[in-house]
Amino acid sequence: MGARTRLIDTAATLLAEEGVGAVTLRGIAKAAGVSHGAPLRHFTGRAALLSAVATRGYVELLERGADLPAGTPRERLIAACHGYLDFALANPAMFELMFRRDLIDPDDPELTRVSSAVFDFFAALVEDVQEGGWHPATDPRLLASSLWASLHGLAQLWLWGGLAGASFAPSPERALAVTLDAYLD
Repeated sequence: MGARTRLIDTAATLLAEEGVGAVTLRGIAKAAGVSHGAPLRHFTGRAALLSAVATRGYVELLERGADLPAGTPRERLIAACHGYLDFALANPAMFELMFRRDLIDPDDPELTRVSSAVFDFFAALVEDVQEGGWHPATDPRLLASSLWASLHGLAQLWLWGGLAGASFAPSPERALAVTLDAYLD
C-alpha cells in the first residue's frame, strides 16, 4: 500500500472512531506513524486529504446503488432512499464530512465526479418512476433534489438529536416511511 492510500485509510479510521474534529494533518500523521509533514507530500492540505476521504463515502453510496434489488422503478427508488438513510446512520462522521464544504475542497475533480455520479444515479431512479406517471411534467433533477434534501434532512435531524427524542418519530425508518409516502403517493 502506498503512502497516499495509507494516509487516506488512517484518516478514514480516525474519522469513524473520533469524528470530524479529530481528522487533522498532525493527528493523521501520528496515527499513520509518519512525520507530521508527510501528508503535505501527498496532499496540498487538509481539505485535499479530507476530499479523498469524502470521495470514499460517495463511492460507497454509489456501490449501494449498484446493489439495489430488482423490482419496479418505485421499489428501487424506495430501496435507494433506505440505503441513503442506512448509510448516514451507520457512518455519521463520514456523512457529515461528505457535506461539509468548509472542510473539503468542493472543486476536487474526483470528489466532484463521484458525488455527481451518485446524484445522477438517484435522478435516473426518479426519472424511471416518473415514466410510470409520477409527476411526469416535473424536471427529474428537481424532484431528485427535493427528495434528496428530505432524506438528508431526516438523517441529519436524527443524527443530531432533533428527531431522535420526538414522541411522534419512533424510529428513523418510520420517519422515512412517512417521507416516502408523502413523496410517492
